[in-house]
Amino acid sequence: MMIEKTLSDGLFAPKKLAELLLTTVEELSRSLGLGKDAIQRKDRIRSDRTQRRMRQMIEILNKVEPRFGSPLAAYAWYRSEPLPGFDGRTAMQLVHEDKADAVLQFIDAVDAGVYA
Repeated sequence: MMIEKTLSDGLFAPKKLAELLLTTVEELSRSLGLGKDAIQRKDRIRSDRTQRRMRQMIEILNKVEPRFGSPLAAYAWYRSEPLPGFDGRTAMQLVHEDKADAVLQFIDAVDAGVYA
């Protein structure tokens, strides 16, 4: 997934991200663990929290997309695949808990063969 496809005026744009992932803005807000207002109101879209959550999700999707072959398949993994060592929580659930760094470290460890 190209980050440029999700940007508008230097910020991550929820509508562009939702279009890329073939989902709705409402579903995207649930995937980010944010309320609808956070990604529909212009002032809230610009907030640090909203931008951080979108950046975290995009970073995770970018890391796993080569493994799955498409942004859509990476998004399905993000939402539904329980991660070993995280009590069955998905990447999405961990992002909701502000543990995106742990997900990125897990992906790096898998890529390095630690969990092979």
